[in-house]
Amino acid sequence: MTPTSAPTVAGTRIGEPAARTGTTTRTLRYYERRGLLAARRDARGHRTYDEDDVRLLRQIRTLRDFGFDLEETRPFVDCLRSGHPQGDSCPASLAVYRRKPAELDALVGQLTAVRETVAAQLRRAEEARDGPAADASAPGGPEPLCELGGRRR
Repeated sequence: MTPTSAPTVAGTRIGEPAARTGTTTRTLRYYERRGLLAARRDARGHRTYDEDDVRLLRQIRTLRDFGFDLEETRPFVDCLRSGHPQGDSCPASLAVYRRKPAELDALVGQLTAVRETVAAQLRRAEEARDGPAADASAPGGPEPLCELGGRRR
């Protein structure tokens, strides 16, 4: 180990950093293919990880949990790799943060509209159920209708 390298995670095998960061070994391999993790190998060909890698994985995991897509995590990872104590202390990371609230507001608006549509459909369905023509199963009764999907088949 060189004096400038970070200490290796005990066990160095892929399973330990995956477990410590709440991910899977498959995810770590995927991040490696995407260039978010370094592809280091020991003399036997096993992947090795150090505490810096664990820190990167925790940053990615936190951002992913908050709804950031994988490419949006890249500036934060790059910031940590360049020696900054926090992944969000670089201009590129801040730019991602600046864009995210508007995206989240748009998603909240979409979900609110869907919720209102479902609630209105529920009200109509309950009113139809309780109304005079509610017995659709009676002979000669109306065919059931669902406004979201057309006539029932």
